[in-house]
Amino acid sequence: MSWEQQQGYGGGYGPPQQPQQPQQPYGYEGYGHPQQYGQPQPYVQQPYVQQPYEQQQYADHGQPPYATAPLPVVEPEPVVEPEPAPEPEPVVEEVAEEPAPAPQKAGRDRYFDTLRAVALVRVVTYHTFGWAWCGMVFPSMGIMFGLAGTLMAKSLERPAFKVVKSRMRRLLPPFWFWGFFVLVAMMIHDWMPGWQIVFWIVPVGDPPGNAWGTQAWEILWYLRTYLWFVMLSPVLLWIFRKAPIPVLLLTLVPIVVLKYVWAGPDNRFGNALWDLSTYLFCWILGFAHRDGVLQKLKPFLVVTLSVAAIVFGGWYAFSHQAEAGTYDLDENPLAQTYWSAGYVMLLMWAKAYFNIDFAWLTRFKRLDRIVTIFNSRAVTIYLWHEIALVVAVPLTDQFWKVPAFEKWLPLGSQWFMFGIGWILIAVFIVLCGWVEDVAAKKKPRLLPS
Repeated sequence: MSWEQQQGYGGGYGPPQQPQQPQQPYGYEGYGHPQQYGQPQPYVQQPYVQQPYEQQQYADHGQPPYATAPLPVVEPEPVVEPEPAPEPEPVVEEVAEEPAPAPQKAGRDRYFDTLRAVALVRVVTYHTFGWAWCGMVFPSMGIMFGLAGTLMAKSLERPAFKVVKSRMRRLLPPFWFWGFFVLVAMMIHDWMPGWQIVFWIVPVGDPPGNAWGTQAWEILWYLRTYLWFVMLSPVLLWIFRKAPIPVLLLTLVPIVVLKYVWAGPDNRFGNALWDLSTYLFCWILGFAHRDGVLQKLKPFLVVTLSVAAIVFGGWYAFSHQAEAGTYDLDENPLAQTYWSAGYVMLLMWAKAYFNIDFAWLTRFKRLDRIVTIFNSRAVTIYLWHEIALVVAVPLTDQFWKVPAFEKWLPLGSQWFMFGIGWILIAVFIVLCGWVEDVAAKKKPRLLPS
């Protein structure tokens, strides 16, 4: 599955400019006091007073009144204040620090994170109750492959080899840690491994096991399919970008070929081919979402094609129950392909067209925290949930030995085992989730921060 949590968006425009002080009238700063223009001054040409000369009166009475009228109003001393000049500096520091955390807060898409969390809950629910309709209400595997495809397309903006190596590094250590306990338990129960044990190192094929451990290792098809998609993604993305829409539509063809033309080899690689064909459209759909292809499509066309794919997938599932004995999509690859294709396409298109981000989730701290834990410990939850459900059965049997529990607790209900299973999953998250931190080169934590 994809557990890459998508990273931050947005940024600032730099620190704002300092607010400017109001400019002072020119000429104030160089003068301490206004000049006294109204005082009479000695006049050198005094002897010529006898002449009828208009300028004589001008010399006796000083400057005209209009030159001195505005001066008493302007007082430069209270206006020029050097002290307030440094006051804006603390404001600049505070404003400059605020945009810094913004990229971290926008680091993950809460819409995708919520879909992944709900998908994991649906997986645990299905494996507890076995309800066939679960896959139709919420096709978890198709959704998780679609989300993983989107994150993979984003990651491939970097060198392909480094991206593939990084994805394998983050997937394999949690798998090895989990596999150690499963292998030891199966060998205690008389399992003798052969050369096929190499698939427990790199699961490009189904890892072998005995019947006793079937419920634990049968879920590994998802990790095997995810690993193949990761290794093929550089080529798949290159092909997709040559002709996005035609390539996307052609990804629905391989499953039809396997169903009616050639079924592939009857071995673990044939099984891998079936699973790759089943979810190829969802993975490539993630590419389309990342590249903005879905956003450019007309809403009527998207909705029409999506509904048509869902209707066909549902019709095929119900009309071919005789082949698998159920309408469960997990037992019918062709129906699963088209149902998941239509469902995931609607979710991806709605995300792009309506710009859904689920930012409101951050207002509900506890719910947001749960979504964060599910995404940071997605591999742990997926690998250990079956073991938790297996352990829940004998643990529930112990409750029957306590008369009070037998009387007041619904020990015979599947819902009780479902609750015990989630308690054990929480224990595994605390005890084993730190391996995902080590794989991601982070500081190990009991719970993600």
